[in-house]
Amino acid sequence: MFKLHWKTDDTFEILEQKHDVDLSFDNILLLLEMLNDDELDDASKIELGIEFLLGKPLGLDIEDQHQVFNELFERFIQAEKQVRTDRLGNPLPVQDESKPNYCFSHDAEYIYASFMQAYGIDLIEEQGKLHWVKFKALLDGLPDDTKFRQVVDIRMRKLPTGKGTADERKSLMALKKIYALPGQEVDEE
Repeated sequence: MFKLHWKTDDTFEILEQKHDVDLSFDNILLLLEMLNDDELDDASKIELGIEFLLGKPLGLDIEDQHQVFNELFERFIQAEKQVRTDRLGNPLPVQDESKPNYCFSHDAEYIYASFMQAYGIDLIEEQGKLHWVKFKALLDGLPDDTKFRQVVDIRMRKLPTGKGTADERKSLMALKKIYALPGQEVDEE
């Protein structure tokens, strides 16, 4: 969890031995891409995932590695999801997570351009340096006028209904098709 009053602790203890965890954003993006690789079996993904995060293999059996990897993933990458609230403390609507609205690989150019536009951050130069937690916070905070936010908005926007919306509907459908994620069908409802 991201807290301004806590330093990030990027160490993980395994069998009473502390290990540094590589949480640079590019390493985590590579890890996430590897985990989605259908050509790798689960055991290979676990072993590679541990090597990505700890920089070395562990001399443990696969069941213990599986447990270690799950703990690493839950603690550092998929940190508990908080209920987001507005300024008055009212819960904000929860987004439907069954249908992703962005993909780090597919939207890499939009993310890169948006970080340059909004923050003046060259993500290529920040490889190996920018922490995953900071990257996610900056990504979540991108302004609406950035290309990444505009593309995500197009993907999430509902088609207009009612009289006199045929042209708007046709225009938005065309944009949704242009910016659709690979393998994702565009709903025409």
